[in-house]
Amino acid sequence: MALFNGSRLRELRNSKKMSIAELSRLSEVSTGLISQIERELVIPSVVSIWRLAKALDTNINYFFDEPTEDDKVIIRKNEHKVIITHSNSSYYKLLSSGAEGRLLDMVEITLKSGYTYEQNPLTHDGEECGYVLKGELTVYLNGNEYVLEEGDSIYFSSALPHKYINRGKEDCVSIWSMTPTFF
Repeated sequence: MALFNGSRLRELRNSKKMSIAELSRLSEVSTGLISQIERELVIPSVVSIWRLAKALDTNINYFFDEPTEDDKVIIRKNEHKVIITHSNSSYYKLLSSGAEGRLLDMVEITLKSGYTYEQNPLTHDGEECGYVLKGELTVYLNGNEYVLEEGDSIYFSSALPHKYINRGKEDCVSIWSMTPTFF
C-alpha cells in the first residue's frame, strides 16, 4: 500500500520558494491543513492531495513513497497501488498505469459505510463514469442526489459540482474512469 508522505509536500513547496499561504491560495486548501499535512499529523483526502498537486504542477503519485512503473501494460492483481485517505475511510486502487501522456485514469474506490468522499462538492475539467460493484453510493450531482446500487452506473461532466456519500450499511466498492488524469 502506498503511504502519503507529507514531507514530500514541504520539500516540493520549498523548492518552488512558495509559502504555505501562497500554496493555500492556489490550491484552496487551508493553511492549517497544509501545515498539518506537512508535519504528517493528518492524512488528507484525495481531493486535497489533488488540489495541492495541481497547484504545485505535479501529480498525486509524487506524494507517495512507492515508485510508479510508468510503462506497464498489464498490472497484475497483487501489483496495484492502493492509496488510503480520510483516516482509513477511503481506499483507491489504481487500475491504470502511471504512463506519461495517458488520457484517463481507472480506479476502484472503496468508501466505508457512513463516509463522504469530500465535504464540499468538487468541480474540475473532464468527465467521469462510475459503476457500483458492491453496496450503495449516493452521488450528489449539480444539486441533485442519485442513489446507485450494485450494477448501476453513472456518467457526467466533472464541471458539474459533485461528491460521493456512502449512507449504506456496508462498504461501497465502485469502479471509476475519469479524464483528465487525476492520479
